[in-house]
Amino acid sequence: MFDVDDIREWRGQSVVDQEGSKIGSLEGVYFDTSTDEAVFATVKVGLVGGGRLVFVPLIGARVAPKHIRVMTDKKLAKDAPSIDTDGELESAAEPGIYSYYGLAYERGAGGERRLGRR
Repeated sequence: MFDVDDIREWRGQSVVDQEGSKIGSLEGVYFDTSTDEAVFATVKVGLVGGGRLVFVPLIGARVAPKHIRVMTDKKLAKDAPSIDTDGELESAAEPGIYSYYGLAYERGAGGERRLGRR
């Protein structure tokens, strides 16, 4: 795995699926507030001047000189939960992102949200 600071340096680079098909461009990184590990990336998809940000898990992701390879299929990623390009992730939407990818979701011990953006 890579450090959150390292993956943020790749902002704007292409994000591709395991087959090498481009999903979109890296926009942001969301980390687990309890472990401080990068768990999801937001990837800009859609038309220039518009589009949306889809959430893609970073589990098993790898970086290469010109892209970030994620272990999620392009079609699955394109249909993933998303926010507007200038939007913010609402706390109530977090469980849906985890569920979409078949990942377990738990709030923090004090009920705090699980994802934070860097």
